[in-house]
Amino acid sequence: MTRGKAAVAAGVNAVAFLLMAAPAWAHVTVHPSTLVAGSSDVELTFRVPNERDDANTVIVQVFFPTDLPLLTVDVLPVPGWTATVHTQNLAKPVQTDDGPVSQIVSDATWKATGGGIAPGQYEDFDVAVGSVPDHAGSLVFKALQTYSSGEIVRWIEVPVAGEPAPDTPAPVLTLTAPTAAPTGSTGLHPVAAATSGSSDGLAIAALVLGGVNLIGVAALAVRSRKRRTHA
Repeated sequence: MTRGKAAVAAGVNAVAFLLMAAPAWAHVTVHPSTLVAGSSDVELTFRVPNERDDANTVIVQVFFPTDLPLLTVDVLPVPGWTATVHTQNLAKPVQTDDGPVSQIVSDATWKATGGGIAPGQYEDFDVAVGSVPDHAGSLVFKALQTYSSGEIVRWIEVPVAGEPAPDTPAPVLTLTAPTAAPTGSTGLHPVAAATSGSSDGLAIAALVLGGVNLIGVAALAVRSRKRRTHA
């Protein structure tokens, strides 16, 4: 096989590999995908790639979980897109440091005012979140992606452990439990604790030596007085 034919064959194989691999990575995802439960003042990014080569993505709709609600969600403007946010009332207000929260964001919709997301490109849609739930769990953000051809891709399938990955998985944010300090711990780094213990020992030794010196000075003063009296 000549070098030219080998190069063509390699190129064809690479294109075929990319075409086969595209459905595996071109999913709507949320970043970061993991957070510590109870985190506050965080930014979530919904990344939307265009999977089609003959249409643009013109509408993106993300549904926020209502069973584990996010508090105080603000949408960051995206050039070339308009955002619409819908809210719903909670059956029971959630108490926060800033007071009770009785209304949450149920979904956000971004619509392209221009061409949208072209083939081979992606767009990031950011939201600022005041706080996430304070216990471990999974937050599922189901999403709808609408193309200029009228096709709607529903990213709503929830991955299940031990089962094959779904074709159109929903973005999932995993909340991990906060790591607690061991019981009885002083909260100091071992080196710092050792340094602190050494400092305490030196201070005690200094006090002891100081006391001994004072006793010695007093004894000398008594002796000096006795000598003067005898004289």
